[in-house]
Amino acid sequence: MQRGRVKVLSEAESEESTTELLRVLGEVVAPLALAMPLPSEVVLHDLRRLPNSIVSITGNATGRRIGDPATDVLLQHLQSGEDVVVGYPTDLPDGREGRSTTVILRLEGGDPFAALCVNVDVTGWRAAGQSVERFLRVGGAEQVASRIPDTSLAPTTSPRPSEGEMFVRNVEELATELIRREIARIGIPVEEMKKRHKLRVVAGLESRGMFMLRDAVDTVALALNVTRFTIYNYMSELASE
Repeated sequence: MQRGRVKVLSEAESEESTTELLRVLGEVVAPLALAMPLPSEVVLHDLRRLPNSIVSITGNATGRRIGDPATDVLLQHLQSGEDVVVGYPTDLPDGREGRSTTVILRLEGGDPFAALCVNVDVTGWRAAGQSVERFLRVGGAEQVASRIPDTSLAPTTSPRPSEGEMFVRNVEELATELIRREIARIGIPVEEMKKRHKLRVVAGLESRGMFMLRDAVDTVALALNVTRFTIYNYMSELASE
């Protein structure tokens, strides 16, 4: 290869390079989980495999396994292009309080290829913090408390959503819940919806990454009592706005 020229990788070489990057990332999942406060969980997603993208997981905060799908929040970040979200509040599957961090990794050309997610159960930490706060407020301890740095678990991004992140075990459950939530946001039964309402449902689902899932158009069409071609028309109409 001549000096100053850039080698263009073939599709096979690029795929092999991405696979190697994911292998290296997979090796840090377990050590990173061990370095986190318990109970916690570290998850690696191979975004080439969406929606069933989990390829490595250490910890049991959400009860998921290798081969399980991405969450709605990860799909939404992929759709919006928001690559790093740190410490956002979420609800773990059994109602425990959690904090999550998502980092989407991209290749040199800008295509996302992996996501590293950390989920921490902060329920115990919250209870411990409340106990310490009560202790410090006894007698004249307020003066002591005023000198202690604020280590509260206040959200670092947005407030806690009304419905938590979906840590589901299969794609069908994820699709069903995404549609249910979007219809609930409209507040009108499907059988009473006009075109403008269904357009809003499709727009909301698109912004949340629903159409990255396989058979998403058919699933949404069935839920809204329209044809798949109507859904494509809605998406085309939204894209032209």
